[in-house]
Order: sequence, then C-alpha cells, then structure tokens
Amino acid sequence: VQLQASGGGLVQAGGSLRLSCAASEGTFSTYTVAWFRQAPGKEREFVGTVRMGRTYYDDAVQGRFTIARDNAKDTVNLHMNSLKPEDTAVYYCGAGRPILSTIRRPTGYSYWGQGTQVTVSS
Repeated sequence: VQLQASGGGLVQAGGSLRLSCAASEGTFSTYTVAWFRQAPGKEREFVGTVRMGRTYYDDAVQGRFTIARDNAKDTVNLHMNSLKPEDTAVYYCGAGRPILSTIRRPTGYSYWGQGTQVTVSS
C-alpha cells in the first residue's frame, strides 16, 4: 500500500487545517489508519487512529481533531481545529493491522506516507 499525505501548511493559532491520506489500492478501507506527528528533536507521537469503525485520539488533541474515512476515495482525513503552536510538526499517516493494544505505537503500522508539514504560528 502506498500512502500520500497532503494538506499541511502554515496557519495561525486557533485556525484549522485538513490533512488527507490517500491510498494506492482499493483495500484501504480494511486497514487501520493512523496519524502520527514528529516535531524537531522529538520522537514520533500518536495523534489518532480509525480502527474497525472506531476512532481513538491522544489526549492532547481530543476534542480538537477528528479523523474521518472516505472509503469512496480511499482517503482518511484529519480535521484539525483550534490549532496551537505546540501542534507544529510533520504529520504522517500510517496504515496497518495492529492489535488494539498497539494502535498508539508506530510499530503497529506497516505502511507510511511521506509526511506533511504543519506549522502553527502564535
């Protein structure tokens, strides 16, 4: 599965962005798809995921970010609202078939997009 992440950019604090993760094959709907982010000098951290129709989020983004699948377009979108400067990072989408206990770990995902930069100015 090849993934293509897009939609990043520069936004002011309090603003919104939508990131998209597009897949190269039609079985994308059967995969768990997650968003992670990585800021300079930091490890890749979990943002949220959609698995078997349910979504899970890190506490830092709960209530501000929403993950939504568009199976007709083989796409998973990350809607980000009320952005904060600390949300600044490169955002990656990953796909795989992790068991529930590993959905928050990068190792749970076999396929990755190339990353898209999100910068939130104060």
